[in-house]
Amino acid sequence: MSSTKYILGLFDDPDVMMHGIDKLQKNSIPIYDVYTPMPIHGIDAKLGVKESRLGYAAFMFGCLGGTVIFSIIYYCLVHDWPMNIGGKPYFAVPDFIPATFEWTVLFTAFGMAFTFFYATHLFPGRAPRVMDLRATDDRFVIAIDAKGNVPHEDITNILKEAGAVEVKHNTRKYVSYE
Repeated sequence: MSSTKYILGLFDDPDVMMHGIDKLQKNSIPIYDVYTPMPIHGIDAKLGVKESRLGYAAFMFGCLGGTVIFSIIYYCLVHDWPMNIGGKPYFAVPDFIPATFEWTVLFTAFGMAFTFFYATHLFPGRAPRVMDLRATDDRFVIAIDAKGNVPHEDITNILKEAGAVEVKHNTRKYVSYE
């Protein structure tokens, strides 16, 4: 059995790569992932990538931040240390709005940063995982899991017919920068 983990098709043009995705899908070859040096319009829909749920996480972080500061202010100004300032009631909601807004934004921003790092495994200090180093510079890479039922030669031929500049058989999952 071959030690190849991934077959990489390297393209030098995004339109040719999109044509390669079509050819692979037409031949029922599952695509592991696609790496590009820039965003490409329509590639998510073509690969069947689901809509992101990060918006829900942002909403929940905002609600958490607003609730936390509202609770702190309410406790401090109404229960713990009530002060009569200018005859206003202790629970004057308009006074709470600026701080509540600021903490909502703060919790959303920090929560989304931590969520992004968690979801993408890009914690500070961790080396980035890249299939081929040229995917961050000038090549468009289609990665195909080599463990499938389709023979490697057939996949290689389909990629070359689709216009791949180079076809590589990776034995490791990711390339390190060292």
